[in-house]
Amino acid sequence: MFSAGQLALLSIFSHIMFIYLTWKVVTAIRIETIFKKGRSAEARVFLLFITIMIGTGVSRFFLDILQWSGDLIYLFSSIHVLI
Repeated sequence: MFSAGQLALLSIFSHIMFIYLTWKVVTAIRIETIFKKGRSAEARVFLLFITIMIGTGVSRFFLDILQWSGDLIYLFSSIHVLI
């Protein structure tokens, strides 16, 4: 379906887009209340790590669904060969 270069470009774009969207959502949460006073830098780093983890997971899910839906043609072509 995609060449290696196209898939790499799509993956990079997808990861960046989902990490950005996750950052927008996560920053709306008041996570600073969980951390001690004066630890805002640690809270930001924690938010960054959580954002990367969630955004990358969602992006990987999106890319897997895209890949699997493209691979469905092989399921039906193998059924044709069996008949």
